[in-house]
Amino acid sequence: MIEDSEALIRIDPEGVLRAEVTSLTTLVKSLSSGRTPCSSCSPASAEAYGPFTNETLLGEALAPFRDQVVIATKFGFKNGDVPQGLDSRPENIRAVAGAALKRLKTDRIDLFYHHRVDPNVPIEDVAGTVKALIAEGKVKHFGLSEAGVDSIRRAHAVQPVAALQSEYSLWWREPEQETLPLLEELGIGFVPFAPLGKGFLTGAIDASTTFPEGDFRNIVPRFSEENRKANAQLVDILGQLAQSKGATRAQIAIAWLLAQKPWIVPIPGTTKLHRLEENNGAAAIELTVSDLHAIDTALKAIEIVGARYPAQFQKNVNR
Repeated sequence: MIEDSEALIRIDPEGVLRAEVTSLTTLVKSLSSGRTPCSSCSPASAEAYGPFTNETLLGEALAPFRDQVVIATKFGFKNGDVPQGLDSRPENIRAVAGAALKRLKTDRIDLFYHHRVDPNVPIEDVAGTVKALIAEGKVKHFGLSEAGVDSIRRAHAVQPVAALQSEYSLWWREPEQETLPLLEELGIGFVPFAPLGKGFLTGAIDASTTFPEGDFRNIVPRFSEENRKANAQLVDILGQLAQSKGATRAQIAIAWLLAQKPWIVPIPGTTKLHRLEENNGAAAIELTVSDLHAIDTALKAIEIVGARYPAQFQKNVNR
């Protein structure tokens, strides 16, 4: 299962492509049936997902619904290939935008994310290039991904940042330290990926779970057998609260995020229609002040262990 868009870092292209096709089929079925309100749909992609195949599939699938959805994509890697490194030169940003518009079969990109901050290109140049694309009507809004507070503030001074995408969940709360206060100050929306901890918070993964070859979690320190065992207490606490609410662990994890700030929009992902509907159900769950206090108290007693990225990916995080 692809639990979030950032899990699509390419290790097994063929396997991921099959998962993408299944995911898009799920989305189209949901939109066609009316089960998912189109006003709440924001399909996300990136040149690096494939590379390029995700945008192509998304463009084909969403053509009948284009004016009913908000499409986001990302730029920032050489030739759209993560292993080749970062490339946020203005000429590359423009080239990516043009190619993405064709693959997505659209005349505008609703939200154009800077995938990772490029230390070789001033963030002001990146923001200025996107500002020009917005003036030309090719892009509607500017977003950042995994950017630190200094980069966010500098970019925002050139072109207002509409949204920041970064990991945030019950088992990764680092954004609360500096990022969330800055976003609130500047009026920037927050789009947490991996709101279900890449599947761990659902309770479907334990110390004995094995992941298929090519699964990103095989190289994530937090998903080592010993760390999964150590972090199981968090899943147990989620289970207790879920049972008291007549909900699932996944729904409680998403509801917790929604309760933090009104401008937080988590992006869980799935290849299954029933999971999509389950995730949507989180919006109907009300966590009381007492519930939130109980969760916070319980979390303070738990030490979450294991890094969220292996070293080769952590180096691209701008903080």
